[in-house]
Amino acid sequence: MTASSMKDESTSSKHRKRKRQRNPKPSKEEPIETKLKIQRDTKICKNNQRGGSSSASSKRPKPSNFLDTLRERLSGGQFRMLNEKLYTCSGQEALDYFKEDPEMFDMYHTGYQQQMTNWPELPVNSIIEWLLSRSSSLVVADFGCGDARIAKSVKNKVFSFDLVSKNPSVIACDMSNTSLESSSVDVAVFCLSLMGTNYSSYIKEAHRVLRPSGMLLIAEVKSRFDPNNGGADPKDFVKAVCDLGFTSVLKDFSNKMFILLHFKKKEQLNSNEKKIKWPELKACLYKRR
Repeated sequence: MTASSMKDESTSSKHRKRKRQRNPKPSKEEPIETKLKIQRDTKICKNNQRGGSSSASSKRPKPSNFLDTLRERLSGGQFRMLNEKLYTCSGQEALDYFKEDPEMFDMYHTGYQQQMTNWPELPVNSIIEWLLSRSSSLVVADFGCGDARIAKSVKNKVFSFDLVSKNPSVIACDMSNTSLESSSVDVAVFCLSLMGTNYSSYIKEAHRVLRPSGMLLIAEVKSRFDPNNGGADPKDFVKAVCDLGFTSVLKDFSNKMFILLHFKKKEQLNSNEKKIKWPELKACLYKRR
């Protein structure tokens, strides 16, 4: 091989190396952008497989759960309607209303019991404890008894009154006009039941049926006695009850949900009857949740 040909071969070899460097063969390994895209697509695919169906199913509630929720909403709306009606009508009007449709009474008490599950403490239990600490010979009148829990929890003779009677132990009536004889009971109870616009007539009926020195126990929603938020001034309420012929024995405002007021009927009636100024009690209306 001549020197000239050797030189041409060397030059050609160098050109081929440069060409390979400028135009390298494509690598079998995929570019990083492609890898990332594949990883994203794979992750999305896996997520869809794991959670896609469950997410869709969570948006489509099971028929039973959906119907239960719907029933609860309907029931809650009816309860609020009935609750407002009871606070804004007289006792006789409420009695007539439930006589026409007794099922509404069941609906109201179902909603009431549901509301009570949100209370950390029930006032009826405080009244039951009070009665259990006294003689079982005391005769009790439970005005607005609901499910007659007091009668079921104590050994005392209990007359249970409400707008509708669902069992023989409950007497259906307008609480301002019971069948009890005058001075025939030792304890009169109003547990969250001073609801009518004529609530004062219920307390007057309690005064009539109580014996001298008999006890009047009242438990009511605390907000109804908050003058800063449209409620009655508790001092005005206590004064009105005392003017009727009672002595104030206990005023307990310690519970955040309800207040307890205890009164004792005076031995002698007031000789000079005067007009009693009864404060308007704020209606306890439940907000839609």
